[in-house]
Order: sequence, then C-alpha cells, then structure tokens
Amino acid sequence: MPHDREGVIKYRLDHQYRALPSDADLAEINAWRSIVYRLGLIGRTAGKYDGLGFGNISSRRAPGQHGFLVSATQTGHLPQLGPEHYAWVTAAAPQQNYLQAQGPAQPSSEALTHAVIYQGLPGVQAVIHGHCPEIWHNTAKLRLAHTAAHIPYGTPEMALAVTSILQTLGKTESGIFTMLGHEDGVVAFGTSLRQAAELLIGQLALALALEQNRSDR
Repeated sequence: MPHDREGVIKYRLDHQYRALPSDADLAEINAWRSIVYRLGLIGRTAGKYDGLGFGNISSRRAPGQHGFLVSATQTGHLPQLGPEHYAWVTAAAPQQNYLQAQGPAQPSSEALTHAVIYQGLPGVQAVIHGHCPEIWHNTAKLRLAHTAAHIPYGTPEMALAVTSILQTLGKTESGIFTMLGHEDGVVAFGTSLRQAAELLIGQLALALALEQNRSDR
C-alpha cells in the first residue's frame, strides 16, 4: 500500500519568488482545472491523504520549449486559482532530482513528473495529475500503463519509471497512466488541455461502468 505523504516536495528546488511572465494566460488552464476540480479529480477528501489537497495541472509555455506553467504546491483544495497560485518551471533535470522555477509560489510536488513528460514528448502541451480511486483500482482491467507500487512520487525513480512508460507507449502525444506507488494517482497528457482532460474523464467513465457492472452482479 502506498505510504508517501501527500503534497511533500521531494526534489531539489531552485525557486525565485517573482511575478509570472506578463504574457502568461491562465484563462484556459483555470477553466479546465475548474472542470476537473468539480469532478473531484483535483481537490481535498476528508480522511484521506493526511487531509491535504491533491492534484495539479500544467501547460507548456510555448511549443518546442521545456518550460511550463504548473499549479503550485498545496493548491488542490482551492475551488479557484489566481496568478498567485502558479509557478513557471524554467528548467529541470529529472535524473538529478532537480527543478528550477520562478513565480509567486513554489511548483507542485509532482512537477518533476510533468517535466519528464514535456522533455520526452515535444508534442505534449498539457499534463494533468489527479486522484481517482475508481481508475486507480481498475488499472489492470482498464489495461492502463502504470508505475510500480514500490516507486514513490516525486523521486528520480519515478522519473525513470515515467520515462519507461513513455517509451512503451511509443511516439504518441497523448496518453494516461496510473501510479501504483501513489495512492489513487493518475496522470493524463495530451496536445492540449482539452485532450488531456477528456482522456482523464473518459477513463473515469469506463472505470465507473466497470464498478457498476460489478455491483449489479
């Protein structure tokens, strides 16, 4: 059973507190985050994850660049986010467990996983990390790619595991996988925020159908 504490930043972070770039447009990312939040894929659940918020969302700053905007650490419980709740990751070295960022708040504890995906798949423009027990518990039945149960989030081992998953998936620019070592953790990515969110919501529907069929027996 996963035993990592939710929301703890485990990577080495070089962060500069300053305003986001003046051209940072948060309207679309906030709109899709609001939808995912309303579905409970980002949020806070009483009695779980040490009572802390969970989930994060990011988008690449520009096509072909590794830099990305990501929701800040411990913002999962907030219904709405403002500019003060985002960070701009400017550089990352996943194998060295290192992240460089700037902004009014520190990046999410899962930002290293986002960085691995952006670096490995140049066509990906958005990543969503949510918590969904229905998808997570049905990983095998949904035939989803997944990281091993002994690998905790936010570590170089997780970075290696995600890199391996991306290689297994091939040169796809969209996909979804679960983190068996991170309770209820699921990650979706795509060429747009819409595609990443729709992948996540689509798998939720399939998982709910599986559970309904099981309860009807």
